[in-house]
Amino acid sequence: MSADFDYIVVGAGSAGCVLAGRLSENPATRVLLLEAGPPDRSLWIHLPIGYGKSMWSETYNWCFHTDPDPNMNGRRIYWPRGKTLGGSSSINGLIYIRGQREDYDGWAAQGNAGWAYDDVLPYFVRSEGNQRGAMPLHGADGPLKVSDIGARHELIEAFIAGAAQTGVPRTEDFNGARQEGAGYYQLTTHRGWRCSTAGAYLGPARRRTNLRIETGAFAAGLVLEGRRAVGVRYRQGGAMKLARCSAEVLLAAGSIQSPQLLQLSGIGPQALLQRHGIPVVVDAAGVGENLQDHLQMRLGFECTRPITTNDQLNSVFGQVGLGLQWLLFRRGALAVGINQGGCFMRALPGEARTPDIQFHVATLSADMAGGKVHPYPGFTMSVCQLRPESRGHIRIRSTDPFEPPEMQPNYLATDLDRRTAVAGMKAARAIAASPAMRPYVKREVKPGPDVADDAALLEFCRNHGATIFHPTGTCRMGSDALAVVDARLRVHGMAGLRVVDCSAMPTLVSGNTNAPAVMMAEKAVDMIREDAARQA
Repeated sequence: MSADFDYIVVGAGSAGCVLAGRLSENPATRVLLLEAGPPDRSLWIHLPIGYGKSMWSETYNWCFHTDPDPNMNGRRIYWPRGKTLGGSSSINGLIYIRGQREDYDGWAAQGNAGWAYDDVLPYFVRSEGNQRGAMPLHGADGPLKVSDIGARHELIEAFIAGAAQTGVPRTEDFNGARQEGAGYYQLTTHRGWRCSTAGAYLGPARRRTNLRIETGAFAAGLVLEGRRAVGVRYRQGGAMKLARCSAEVLLAAGSIQSPQLLQLSGIGPQALLQRHGIPVVVDAAGVGENLQDHLQMRLGFECTRPITTNDQLNSVFGQVGLGLQWLLFRRGALAVGINQGGCFMRALPGEARTPDIQFHVATLSADMAGGKVHPYPGFTMSVCQLRPESRGHIRIRSTDPFEPPEMQPNYLATDLDRRTAVAGMKAARAIAASPAMRPYVKREVKPGPDVADDAALLEFCRNHGATIFHPTGTCRMGSDALAVVDARLRVHGMAGLRVVDCSAMPTLVSGNTNAPAVMMAEKAVDMIREDAARQA
């Protein structure tokens, strides 16, 4: 079968949309973008608060569950991942965070040339369309729109003041020269609508004749000729199809499915592949290993005053008011989502030189993320460790590409992770008990006053901790024996194959992962073009 495309991008998520949009800017470059999910047509995708709905939608969400985690008392943790154009950028919490300078300098120090902070900053700037305008560390003209939360909220102001009273200063920019501080998040929204990578990068590209977008196209495996990737097998409409490319296959299927596709195609740990009868093309022991994620602990409070989003959602008049605010002004809770405020601080100041925990603060409360709000005024402080030491894995269960792989996060496996989780809970309680916050706290609902000492707090973490949706690292970048891709994101031992998504991160960044995924794809486009020019 002839090669109909130059590049095939597998996965139209945060990175895949960037790759397809940018590469197709050259009309001579033929690009196929494969997405397993449907088009992003649901209103709940585009309305910022709608991710409370899409988080549980089997249409737009893979709705994964991990394997029982022994460190979490055998619990299976729900892992939502986007399954539509835009991927997880279409169902996430919209928070725009890059991480810390030290994260990227650490990548470079591990032997990944070109990934230090000063190297990646231009790609953050190039991708960003910040409403504040162009500044030394920010871009104004990029496709990914970034907006301030317009209105100040009484509860968030109290949280910021309370954090200051515990020693954490107020900040206006978590993505500035210094991450540490408490303040309002900026969001990937534009004029009251979500700005996913599908809207940002595919919107301008959809009419290009050299870009073909196939939805409902479930990638089942790579087509290899020796040690070169030349195409992709995929299922669409009940039929198996094959697409070929002359240049490269670009895996952007995410930290769960990119390693799964490699393993199914004979690129992975030899023992695992042999156990399933898969011919070994490349014995790559690191494929699927090095899994990292941010584990969040959610503290719920009843508020003394009816000023929360709970109160608005539990009242017909409140709901009407929210709708009118959005319809008339594109403002209010519908335009913001759930988490408005945040904080980056050091829970273990004697050990952490930079912030080691992050807060997400919501002016609502529910039993779980995206769940029905409580019938009383409520708010939530979610806290997570930024740089966990624990490592898990992704491994295929069979040769069936449609069977979800084994997902073992292995949360809280190290002493540092356990101590940081407990310290983070204590930091949240300290802010809640501050003079600024105390007038707003009627009671701590969860974990509650009975959970008092360190052992009880750790047990709460095991019984109630959940993902904050940042699995990474399963196709790690590096030059050692366990690295899967090199510093140009090319799969070791293969030609014509790269992995461009969060699975290539050597270590998890200190914050939300959507903006870093976009940055990685922007940088990958330049590397792909440079390598193609050398071969021409």
